[in-house]
Amino acid sequence: MPPVRMTSMALICCGLVAGEPAPLSLRDAIHASLLNNLQVQIAKETREFSGAANELIARGAFDWNLTGSLSLSHIESTSTSLASKTQNILATTESTTNSHAFTAGISKPFEWGGSFSASYSPSYSNTSGVYTYGGSTDSFSSSVPYSGTFSATYTQSLLKGFGRDVTGANLIVAQKGTLIADYAYQKAIIDLVASTESAYWDVVYALRNLENKQQALALAQKQLKENRIRVEVGTLAPIEVTSAEATVALREQEIISAEVQVLNAKDALIRMLYPQGERPGNVEPTDAPTLGHLSLDEASAIKMALERRVELKSAQLDLESKQVLERAALNRTKPQLDAFATYSGGSDNYGSIGPVNADLTGMKNPGYIVGLQFSMSLANHAAKGALSQARASARSSELSRRDQELAIILEVRQTIRNVEAAEKTVKASEKTRVYREKDLDAEQKKFDNGMSTNFLVLSKQNDLDSAKATEVQSQISYAKAVTAFEKSIGNLLEARIPNAKLQ
Repeated sequence: MPPVRMTSMALICCGLVAGEPAPLSLRDAIHASLLNNLQVQIAKETREFSGAANELIARGAFDWNLTGSLSLSHIESTSTSLASKTQNILATTESTTNSHAFTAGISKPFEWGGSFSASYSPSYSNTSGVYTYGGSTDSFSSSVPYSGTFSATYTQSLLKGFGRDVTGANLIVAQKGTLIADYAYQKAIIDLVASTESAYWDVVYALRNLENKQQALALAQKQLKENRIRVEVGTLAPIEVTSAEATVALREQEIISAEVQVLNAKDALIRMLYPQGERPGNVEPTDAPTLGHLSLDEASAIKMALERRVELKSAQLDLESKQVLERAALNRTKPQLDAFATYSGGSDNYGSIGPVNADLTGMKNPGYIVGLQFSMSLANHAAKGALSQARASARSSELSRRDQELAIILEVRQTIRNVEAAEKTVKASEKTRVYREKDLDAEQKKFDNGMSTNFLVLSKQNDLDSAKATEVQSQISYAKAVTAFEKSIGNLLEARIPNAKLQ
């Protein structure tokens, strides 16, 4: 963390302990808000886990798949048969068969619509026993119990299921969904910066408004003091003191309301910056609205907004995803035509496993099969219905994107007008305040010379108080209008946090 920011955060902590207002710049307010806001953390976790998880799930459809099986068997049998009808001699066979078989397989579907599978199956089967005939007994056993097979098949879809945009549609959509989640995170950051600025300027306005009310109270108290002196010397009617006292009481009421407004605005800002854990009891904004002139070119602003607004980027990705799904749905209306090629190999029977594997790897007994497989649904209602749904969804997404684009253009135009109007209002309200000050000063001099009334002086004070309030409000409105404009063209983060990297 930069030293300036560390110092600011330390001062905030000191304010928490000592109860003194902690100085807070707009930049540090934005930093604290981004660091602590729960909605930003939720958006960040959604981007990191949900988007990545969906992409992993989609990639899983193209994983290598390993299979294996092992079986053991033991079979005992006894059979008796008539060996010689003339001599009525019976033959008895008693045998035991022990066997075990192992199969290992591997398979993988590919994004372009092909699939590969292979299997290796060595086996062992040994039958042994005795054969009894006419009092003599012979034993027997398998001399070559080992054998094995190997096969590999590649299948390629030629119509339905052909192409990356078809079989990999879900993966493409998931990848775009990851980008959409990233844009959602960026939008949460931008919205938070804008709302933080608004809350910060609300505090600035409340403090300046309180300052104006205190100045108005000081003027009213000064007028009351002077009226009492004039009543004592007999140059003013006692009723004028009552009028001045009423004005002082009104100003005191306005200060109470202004103080409550300050506390409420600070609480809202602190709650936004520190939604959980310890938080400072008080903060003191150190920045003032920048009242410079902005050169606004509507065409350039609209062009920048259409290039940079994350909402439009998300809408474009959503449209592209729907178009991918539409193409995949169209492909599923085609007949199924697959080409396949198979290799199979077998071994001779041996007394050990070694020669079996040598036969399989040496392709001693090869076999080849190539062919085509065709199938077609005559009505194909399900695929046609899915295609209609996909087309409607893509069209809806296209219209939504267009509507989003029009809304952004309108927003940019409105924010430009608002900035221009706010700038003019600031200048006009400043002039009004200056003239009200001069007007009050002139009226006060006339009153001092007995050429005006207390009522007129108090009226001029009210006019000056209103002019000051309008000036402060116009300055804050200008700052908020600039924020809204920079947000509308997608430049708010760069303007407030140069070289920002959203991690």
